[in-house]
Amino acid sequence: MKEHGMSLPVKRITRITVALIFFYGLYIAIHGHLSPGGGFAGGVIFALSMIHIVLAFGRENTMKVLSGAAASMLESAGALAFLLIALGGVFAGAFFLNFLPEGEPFSLFSAGTIVFSNMAIFVKVGAGLFAVFLVMALLRTDDSVQNNEGEDR
Repeated sequence: MKEHGMSLPVKRITRITVALIFFYGLYIAIHGHLSPGGGFAGGVIFALSMIHIVLAFGRENTMKVLSGAAASMLESAGALAFLLIALGGVFAGAFFLNFLPEGEPFSLFSAGTIVFSNMAIFVKVGAGLFAVFLVMALLRTDDSVQNNEGEDR
């Protein structure tokens, strides 16, 4: 049986660093209204943590945990959540209007619906970029297999 991915030390380090990268992306998304960052930047960092797993463990092992279809469903869920937050403001008087009570300035929940919008964008961007990477990885692997079959070695 062929071992997929990189060497054992790389896989062990990846198990540690992926969690750190993921939680940093989550931190960036949650605190986006208080500091530079937000849902898009956090989503990119989340996608990078998932790409890190693909590079270390191989595409086959990663697809068992989060397939392209699951990434597509997460992306759609993020878009739907963002739209529902926007439509929630319609009931309060205008599209994207803040319908949650405002908190104390510079606290985590001081921005009303912005935190939830950031989280929806975090999911959409992270899952979308990961799905794009999976498609590129699938195409790259399939092309390289076809090219190597025709060569004499």
